[in-house]
Amino acid sequence: MVEQIVILDFGSQYTQVIARRIRECKVYCTIVRYDTPAAELAAMEPKGLILSGGPSSVYAGNAPLPDPGIFGLPVPILGICYGLQLIAQYLDGKVEAGQKREYGKSLLTVKDSCCELFRGLPDVLQVWNSHGDKLTRMPRGFKAVAVTENSDFAAIEHRGRKCFGLQFHPEVVHTPKGKEIIRNFVHRVCGCGRQWTMRRYRDQAVEQIRAQVGAERVILGLSGGVDSSVAAALLHEAVGDQLTCIFVNNGLLRAREAEIVQEVFGRNFRVKLQYEDASELFLKRLGRVTDPERKRKIIGRSFIEVFDAATRKAGQARFLAQGTLYPDIIESVPIAGNPAALIKSHHNVGGLPRRMKFELVEPLKCLFKDEVRELGLELGLPKEIVFRQPFPGPGLAVRILGEVTADRLEILRNADAIVVQEMKESGWYYKTWQSFAVLLPVRSVGVMGDERTYDYTIALRIVDSQDGMTADWVRVPYPLLEKISNRVINEVKGVNRVCFDVSSKPPATIEWE
Repeated sequence: MVEQIVILDFGSQYTQVIARRIRECKVYCTIVRYDTPAAELAAMEPKGLILSGGPSSVYAGNAPLPDPGIFGLPVPILGICYGLQLIAQYLDGKVEAGQKREYGKSLLTVKDSCCELFRGLPDVLQVWNSHGDKLTRMPRGFKAVAVTENSDFAAIEHRGRKCFGLQFHPEVVHTPKGKEIIRNFVHRVCGCGRQWTMRRYRDQAVEQIRAQVGAERVILGLSGGVDSSVAAALLHEAVGDQLTCIFVNNGLLRAREAEIVQEVFGRNFRVKLQYEDASELFLKRLGRVTDPERKRKIIGRSFIEVFDAATRKAGQARFLAQGTLYPDIIESVPIAGNPAALIKSHHNVGGLPRRMKFELVEPLKCLFKDEVRELGLELGLPKEIVFRQPFPGPGLAVRILGEVTADRLEILRNADAIVVQEMKESGWYYKTWQSFAVLLPVRSVGVMGDERTYDYTIALRIVDSQDGMTADWVRVPYPLLEKISNRVINEVKGVNRVCFDVSSKPPATIEWE
């Protein structure tokens, strides 16, 4: 059985970040609900438990509370923020509303350098706080091992029980040495090795797919994006010609998208690929539609219709494969005031008709995005596929503000190709989360040569992000912006003006529609 750390989720917006940090230590981890019974946790044989933060107060009547039996399990426990307060609440400490709330950066002073969490770290660390409550009485048998200006119990430890509490968040980037603290817990305290590797996962996943699928056939909707591409490569390694990939060209793709997918998977990987060109259908149904939500619904319904017909053409299959990732299957716990309380649904081929009675195969459902990219390289996928930037499901339709027409698609596709090419050649493409062009429904006067023009405006959107939940615009060099602008205006017929979007998310979104 693979060594693992189990995280109990009490509604923190950072729970998945904790999991990512543990995976970065080459240790597998699982996120479970806060009220998972202790017996069920014991059956998972964890090497350690982490109690996440959360938006509640432990003394509130509706506070999410764990099974008390978890404190009797013979494994190390680390409580983070709300998790620390739970430890105090259950083990005879006391938590009260603080007179002064503590948010943002502060300096942590380590008082006991023998504490394994801080082994090898400086005595003074920058940490990130986000709490209004504070520990006012130490739980029985614990001692303070670190303090901040506003808290005498910023880090506590019961050395005999291997139980720790941190009032700050070690998982966020604003705690620069936080990774080391988590690494110390995982390796020094819990005794985990570094077993979680993509080579090991690849071998394990192939065995699991073969065991699940047997001799049956599998269908996968291949979009050309990272997730479905890696899923296709992994499934093909596991079951070969039992897999049929269906690629639907909705006419809303980037330049050469259809050709690249057919070349990589059809000719190079020898995957059985069924190509469906439905571009005329999608374009016809989008005619005169300008509302973003209507566009998305039309595209979604049309895709289901085309994909349904394609599966029947492909022949009888028992399994439908999806490139679902771990963040897509985690249900954030429904706690009042929880900023992360949003149930994520499967978004790869979601909403298929009930009569399409497939059993699901989800070979990536244990992985985060960065791990999927690592697996893609392990499987031999080209860098251009593995590290390509996210692309919206509705395609270029949501990057054309207003009506989607063949002419406007051509303008945007050509402009976007220039953006991607210049970003790659400058080295900035792989440093950013997304970089793309948006076609605005704005025409303005310009001068080209000696002639007056009245053409469209292209907006450049270049942002950086960790997970797409928040994003900031990237300060790319002016010479690069100048080159992109000059090329778009000179080479793309119908454009005479280029603008650069300098808004962050929030308040804006990454996409314009």
